[in-house]
Amino acid sequence: MRIGIIGSMQYTEKMLEARDELIKLGHNAFVTNLASPFVGKTDGEKEHIKIDQKNNQDAIREFWKLMQGSDAVLVMNFDKHSVKNYIGGNTLMEIGFAHVLDQKIFLYNPIPDIPYYKSEIEAVKPIIINGDLSKIV
Repeated sequence: MRIGIIGSMQYTEKMLEARDELIKLGHNAFVTNLASPFVGKTDGEKEHIKIDQKNNQDAIREFWKLMQGSDAVLVMNFDKHSVKNYIGGNTLMEIGFAHVLDQKIFLYNPIPDIPYYKSEIEAVKPIIINGDLSKIV
């Protein structure tokens, strides 16, 4: 299965670990081509990189192009900003893209309790894997 891995770039290292594990499980997994500058950086540095990529490198459209022909996305949703299993605005858009492209949507952790987002995420009927990548089929 071809799987795009999405989530807050604060967790780039975890996204890369998941990609590598999914590849070991026989999947064709990928992250954005813009991930490498985030590796090893502090959260503050990652925030500046993210803003630059969104504004100057068209990060949203870049990942949209990568998603074409994929079977699924894996949302790496971890705690952030005191929100359990956080999903941010950009990731929510990518979930919407996956839904429109008829791709499966896997959530690493349960749906966050974020006003307005929760019902939108529930509507696309994600598969919650509770951290178990072997549940991606």
